[in-house]
Amino acid sequence: MTAQILLPRTRQAVRRRALMISIAGKGGVGKTTLTALMLKVLLESTRKLILVVDADPVSNLPSVLGVKEYTTVGDVIEELREKMERGEVSSIPPEVFDMYVQDTIVECDNFDLLVMGRTEGKGCYCYVNAVLRGIIQTLESNYDIILIDCEAGLEHIQRRVDENVDILLIVTDSSRMGIEACRKIVELSEKLGLNIGRKYVVGNKVTNVDALRRALSDIGVDLCGIIPYDPLVEEYNLAGKSLLEIPDDSPALQAVREICRRIGLI
Repeated sequence: MTAQILLPRTRQAVRRRALMISIAGKGGVGKTTLTALMLKVLLESTRKLILVVDADPVSNLPSVLGVKEYTTVGDVIEELREKMERGEVSSIPPEVFDMYVQDTIVECDNFDLLVMGRTEGKGCYCYVNAVLRGIIQTLESNYDIILIDCEAGLEHIQRRVDENVDILLIVTDSSRMGIEACRKIVELSEKLGLNIGRKYVVGNKVTNVDALRRALSDIGVDLCGIIPYDPLVEEYNLAGKSLLEIPDDSPALQAVREICRRIGLI
């Protein structure tokens, strides 16, 4: 029998109650910063159960949130793969894999964190993305809000990680590459027929808002806010301090709070 790790099962009969928020965009536009600041706003304004998912293989979110010790789902996949290569098991049933994944969830103050990471294989992230879909379907009934910091680019769209997302926030800077990434994410999600409730664009460190609006005019997605350059964010990042501790007068935090109001999260 060929050794294999079976994907988590899709739960057809479980009522989905988590509000799914996915943050996408090209690399380096500020997805992780938006995720962290949005989490801070939500923690200050609600007592709902929140799961934050770092779905980017670079895994910067734990550091930005001040989480130092964690195991990634990629680590688990490698551990199980090694067990099969040693002949200890021939396959990993879904319920066993679910148990391993549950053990990777970090219980922080007022929220949980799941870090996907990546495998040590040949660099393909496809399998981890496929696993992420199953994990979300398994965990979504345990939380009120699931906030996903997506992998840069289009892979998460192609692998349908954003299937059944309630709010998709696409982050861009003022570069042509960032805006084209917005366009491609929107076009691909529509081509694949993904069930996405609402789509918005968030501008990060954009000074010419009118120019950005013109560039986005034919994409068909509303600009819901601009996050200004904030030296406090830069200072906290360089010092390795959690953005959850950033003071209330942070211009970036204030902007994210206003974005959350506009899209109905607070």
